[in-house]
Amino acid sequence: MKQLFLAVCCLAGATIANAQQVITGTISGADGKKLYLFDDTDNNPDDSTVLKNGQFSFTIKEQKEPSVHALILEGVDYPMLFVPGPAPQQVTATATGFPVASAVKGNDNTKALQEYQQLFSPLIQRAQALNSEASGIAGDDEAAKDAFRKKAAAFSQDVVKTGKTFIQQHPKALASLWMLINELRPRLQPEEFAQLFEGLDKSLQDSKYGKSVSQYIKSVKLSGVGVVAEDFAQNDVQGKPVKLSSFRGKYVLVDFWASWCGPCRQENPNVVKAYNKFKNRNFTILGVSLDQDKTRWVRAISQDGLAWTHVSDLQGWNNEVAVQYGIRSIPANFLIDPQGRIIARNLRGEDLEAKLEEILK
Repeated sequence: MKQLFLAVCCLAGATIANAQQVITGTISGADGKKLYLFDDTDNNPDDSTVLKNGQFSFTIKEQKEPSVHALILEGVDYPMLFVPGPAPQQVTATATGFPVASAVKGNDNTKALQEYQQLFSPLIQRAQALNSEASGIAGDDEAAKDAFRKKAAAFSQDVVKTGKTFIQQHPKALASLWMLINELRPRLQPEEFAQLFEGLDKSLQDSKYGKSVSQYIKSVKLSGVGVVAEDFAQNDVQGKPVKLSSFRGKYVLVDFWASWCGPCRQENPNVVKAYNKFKNRNFTILGVSLDQDKTRWVRAISQDGLAWTHVSDLQGWNNEVAVQYGIRSIPANFLIDPQGRIIARNLRGEDLEAKLEEILK
């Protein structure tokens, strides 16, 4: 969740005025631990304090419009989310229960964010269990991999179901937009994501987050199924420019990944398997990396045996092609036919091999 909070920071910068807002609280069982305050503009804490008798107080510059902030407790991976407001806010929590509060005195947006976090707390526990299970699966244990994929798919479906219900019940809450961005966007097809966004209150659609989502939806349409993929060019590992259009006449999987992306590295064996099976049947892959460190990028290509063309501008999440196509989570991919038309998106595991088997008979 901390990563999710920080990932959305790039959506929009906060505009601040001169007035101040206050949040106070008590976190029992956390004496001596550090508590950090983050806004939504960057990855650096705005403030921090060492808890004494579990108590804390932060003063925040007033925001021109509602803006999600986070409290991150030392040793806890997930932040407590809140929205500053004119009236002082107060939260009560325990170190073991953080980031879910046992009591909240605050504005409606903060209360809705807490309801969201309470709702997702069991799902976070399931995600942690799945991560632990994944790390223990041997690379050659195909039966365990298949069983895990089914569990992961069921988990993703539960996240979507839970999130959609919350959004439908809270169409005016900033928490719904936040949930849509962070929890549902990686798990939904662009059309369904846009439909849920359009169902939110206009005040949310016109907010700074909403405007960024609108731009994202526009860019994602460039990679919708049935659309002719817009051309791009980036340098390969030798520094030579490679154009997407140079692959015209072949089926090509444009694969967005990065050396630092755990799920990408876990998926790479499936991509390698598909490549080796179909590379002589008018199929290839173009890898687009969201790396910043060239050495790590090139090393990961070698370690994972990714024997196809790779490009990157080494700008991380600001990779020009990723921005162009609205890529906000990885791994991500789209499959292009010989005429340059996108025919599928985000094919993974067995789905990738099955689709290629279907079209490359």
